[in-house]
Amino acid sequence: MKVVCPHCLSVNNVPKKDSYKKANCGKCKNSLLDTKPIDLTNTNFDELIVNSDLPIIVDFWAPWCGPCKMMAPNFSAAAESFPLKAVFAKVNTEDEQNLGARFGIRSIPTLIVFKNGVEKERVSGALPKENLVQLINKYTD
Repeated sequence: MKVVCPHCLSVNNVPKKDSYKKANCGKCKNSLLDTKPIDLTNTNFDELIVNSDLPIIVDFWAPWCGPCKMMAPNFSAAAESFPLKAVFAKVNTEDEQNLGARFGIRSIPTLIVFKNGVEKERVSGALPKENLVQLINKYTD
């Protein structure tokens, strides 16, 4: 399966397994098991969405948004449950207004799940970790 490195955004081919003890990027040598959400910009957004075989859950948020701040720890905690199963990413709609407009983001936080480069599901509002895990479980194999 194609996996985009969260550190350098290089595309890696990784054999599909139930679990991984170690998986490093062929280019930068950093771990592909890193679950920290990736900050997306207009420059790297399409590269990640199009090149990953994994489902990608994108959190559209803003620094002034109270519910966004409340959900951020839940989003990071949920990401830890999915090393090489899903990619968690964030778009700051204040800095990346064009991405917010492109996807018709009208309220934040808004989560969009992408699979094979296509939007599969959209949820608005802050979610607890359990609901985030349920959402992404629908798209993992």
